[in-house]
Amino acid sequence: MPQRAGSADLPLHGGQVPRWLSLRMSRLGAVMAEAIVHHYGRDELLRRLANPFWFQSFGAVMGMDWHSSGITTSVIGALKRGLAPLEQELGLHVCGGRGRHSRQTPQELVAIGARTGVDGEALARASRLVAKVDSAAVQDGFDLYLHGFIVANDGKWVVVQQGMNGGRRQARRYHWLSEGLTGFLDDPHAAIDGVARGNIVNLADRRAEASRNAQLDLLSSLGPDKIAREFARLDDAEETPAGRDAAQPLLPHLVMPTHHDVRASDVIARRLHGTLAAAAERGPKDFPDLLLTPGVGARTVAALAMVAEVVHGAPCPARYARGVESGPDRARGRGLAGRGGAGRAGGRGDGGSTVAAPPRHAR
Repeated sequence: MPQRAGSADLPLHGGQVPRWLSLRMSRLGAVMAEAIVHHYGRDELLRRLANPFWFQSFGAVMGMDWHSSGITTSVIGALKRGLAPLEQELGLHVCGGRGRHSRQTPQELVAIGARTGVDGEALARASRLVAKVDSAAVQDGFDLYLHGFIVANDGKWVVVQQGMNGGRRQARRYHWLSEGLTGFLDDPHAAIDGVARGNIVNLADRRAEASRNAQLDLLSSLGPDKIAREFARLDDAEETPAGRDAAQPLLPHLVMPTHHDVRASDVIARRLHGTLAAAAERGPKDFPDLLLTPGVGARTVAALAMVAEVVHGAPCPARYARGVESGPDRARGRGLAGRGGAGRAGGRGDGGSTVAAPPRHAR
């Protein structure tokens, strides 16, 4: 069964690692990685990097003993600099990083493929899919800003990526390992455990297959115009202030949110039409292909999930994590959806079942 290797929740801190420490981490990290490869092999180093506990300890031994979000950035950056001169000797390549460096990962992987003979295009696709799963298919309140991809000459890889929740001043680190990975969507989350994060969307769950298939069907059957109209109707139904007389002309009324960061829910809904049209024209063959469609992100996937539930009665399983129709209080176990409502989530799409109301978490 495909499983993601694990995750870690960390406090989100600002600041910058001093240059002297950065250089020391690069040298020490390279020596430690080289020793592990020589004694235990490359596969063992990849397995250890995929373990969130070992990764944290590794960073502390390298000199970054502050248990904050910065340890992920520091370790990935140090390994990228320190292992670069040893690429040919060890057969290991570190790609990506923070911000703009993360977006260069696919190009780096293609270039590595050209040098080593490994399938660089397949690696680039894996990089994009891993990032899309943890940012669009699973919407847990953390926005990805770091993506590190470490690949061996034989094509095996490990991904360490991190998202931030600015409102809660927390970061979450995600670990993926190619060893034993046969898919990216059916229960890949092996060890998620954290405090309440509010409402979430989780389409990377075995029970979400009906919702994923329904979303693909919507693109071909309804088309972008009807999907956008239906989503706007659902969105308006949730946002119309109670007690206001709709028949009375409205005066200009400005309502500012309590948060200061720009969130997916702040995006103007009509902009979805262009993305939906592009996805429909491309005609994705499956859900991973939909995730890889340029422009498709968390907002588009959430909109499709809402409309798919209304049209096909195929809900996101995260709604039934505790056996009730609400967001999970604690995300843990096999997937962020938990285990409480497996039967109920699977039964909503049965013939004759009542079409569910749109999930509030999908906004």
